[in-house]
Amino acid sequence: MPVNATRLERRMRGGAQAHLLACDDERHYVTKFLDNPQHRRILANEWAASVLLRHLQVAAPEVRVVSVSSEFLHASPDIGFQMGSRRAPVSAGWHFGSRFPGNPHVDAVYDYLPDALLPTVANLDHFRGAMVFDKWTCNSDSRQAIFFRRRLREWLDVPAAPQQKGFIAQMVDHGYIFDGPNWAFNDSPIQGLYFRPHVYACVRSLDGFQPWLDRARECPPAVADEILRQVPASWLDGDEGEFEKVLERLMERRKKIEGLLVASVRARPQYFPDWR
Repeated sequence: MPVNATRLERRMRGGAQAHLLACDDERHYVTKFLDNPQHRRILANEWAASVLLRHLQVAAPEVRVVSVSSEFLHASPDIGFQMGSRRAPVSAGWHFGSRFPGNPHVDAVYDYLPDALLPTVANLDHFRGAMVFDKWTCNSDSRQAIFFRRRLREWLDVPAAPQQKGFIAQMVDHGYIFDGPNWAFNDSPIQGLYFRPHVYACVRSLDGFQPWLDRARECPPAVADEILRQVPASWLDGDEGEFEKVLERLMERRKKIEGLLVASVRARPQYFPDWR
């Protein structure tokens, strides 16, 4: 069941012009709206990404369908899209929500960590899993992530003392898998890489992308069926058949992932200085 938006917290950066909304489950969601400037298809892409990343066991926010009512929009006139010199309204309905990790009033979340702190991230290896995902899904955007400091045992399956805190990374912003609204696989070896090469520094061979590479290659077709069952019909609106074909092609691409990874390593050798 969807959660219901109750309060606007703030507008977010980015081409989709998402908004951070408080909802009736007492959590907050970065919400991308159906009629966003990038295209409604990016909502289906975001949902598909959440299912695939969960299968790969790569850290990413929980997602929910966020219901935005006409009454809520009427009471929140600051919600809308800035389209050049004019504003466009948001439609009532079901939208995509990515859970904010904590309370935005008291919990800090960063989209950048300085070089001195980046190696301390408890799950830095997940960037390698994200690269497997980005090559598989043809993410035509650069890799995006957020960082926050929390109790590790509450957020990660890692050995840690009950009260131990540390920095955690989550992979975010997946509207441009499948080449965004184009729903195509126009592969480029320089796409989908994180701009901080340190996260790939220890990769010496394809073994450096394990266990995520095996999880992708062995992904069962039932995962695609799960995506099709869960994506709201309003996000597809006549594109159901085309979306199903995209997922079929995704399953066919499992055998290509190794070659796509190697092509990226060769295109950006400075990101992989230990590659043999």
